Amino acid sequence: MTPCPDCGNAPVNHKVEWISAVLEKVLTPHHVPFRGLWQKIDHAVSEPLYNTWTPLLMKALVALRFSSFADAPDAKTNTRAKVMWEEATKRGISVREFRLFGVGREAFLAEYQGQTKTFLDLPRPNGAPRAGLAWMGNKEVLRQRLSARGIPAPAGGVATSVAEAKKLFATLQSPVITKPESGSRSRHTTTHLNTEADLVPAFTKAAQLTPWVIVQEELVGFVHRGTLVGGKLVAVLRREPPMVIGDGVHTIAELIAIENKNPRRDNTLFHTLEINPAAREELERQGVTLQSKPEKGKAVTLSQKTSRGIGGGATDMTDVIHPDNRAMLEMAAAIIDDPLMGIDFIMEDVTKSWKEQKRSGIIESNSMPFIDIHHYPLVGAPRNVAGALWDIVFPRSRVPKTIQPAEKLVPC
Repeated sequence: MTPCPDCGNAPVNHKVEWISAVLEKVLTPHHVPFRGLWQKIDHAVSEPLYNTWTPLLMKALVALRFSSFADAPDAKTNTRAKVMWEEATKRGISVREFRLFGVGREAFLAEYQGQTKTFLDLPRPNGAPRAGLAWMGNKEVLRQRLSARGIPAPAGGVATSVAEAKKLFATLQSPVITKPESGSRSRHTTTHLNTEADLVPAFTKAAQLTPWVIVQEELVGFVHRGTLVGGKLVAVLRREPPMVIGDGVHTIAELIAIENKNPRRDNTLFHTLEINPAAREELERQGVTLQSKPEKGKAVTLSQKTSRGIGGGATDMTDVIHPDNRAMLEMAAAIIDDPLMGIDFIMEDVTKSWKEQKRSGIIESNSMPFIDIHHYPLVGAPRNVAGALWDIVFPRSRVPKTIQPAEKLVPC
């Protein structure tokens, strides 16, 4: 696939994405009248289909040598599947990946104490799919539904033409951001738009992936990922763009060289920081150069994207998130109503209430989150999200917490 700087390190076929967006928009309204009926049918057939018939089909294809099972993670296994698989093994859950004609598609068969489950990517509890799955990935629908319930989300809307985008832009407080209505990983997203002249090329870029382009006020702060399992917040990660933190002594170039010696930046999960044209442009936007010496504690970014593949970092914030922010995320999860989701939100400081941070809020949600990011932070403690997920999928596999013996009391 041709490299695309606007897709980052996860490029997609632009035409396929555009056509998929159109088909989804056109077909979804026709499904709504039948959604209730479909949910009843799905509830009736999903459990025997996925937990009885599909496993039998898998095993039959393996017996006929059309397919095979992988009994443990290998070089073909991505990190998300790996953490799920390793946690299952610790609990005595048998997990095997079904590989049709030897090709892995992240289709898994799990067995535990007589129970069987097949799933794609990550397991979910038994039962009919929740209604939120149908709309939680649509950024504008999510924004409208959360805003209506008092959950903070950016002001804005959707435009299908440059004229509509300009009209919407005039109602918003700059800076503004544009992005495709659907999709992930910040593909074809443009930030820091202050004028209509900035808006036009940004709209065109987003429109390469969908005819519906979101134009909304840019929130202030870091992008955070909150992962919720069974409606409860189990982990929070601050997703950082490639950046360095000033110490008042070293230049930005020197700070980059120091950070690149971090053993975690071995170009597997976390990559080294690069000084490329995009980084120089970002430095210029901040009014600094590679020879500048930022004051102690000041963050200097080298990009606006947070991908680990371009040098982005990740700091665990689970223990320090403010109770108001935890409650806000769990309320959003209740509105979406799904047992597994990743919620992305922007906030300067998660240790302070969102009520004190005006340009903060939720920007999107994901039904198949990359839980591995919590298992392998660049800074902070790992969080066992895979364990929390297996707790609700196979509750009897729950690993009891070790209870420390009470200290003996010494009489005075």
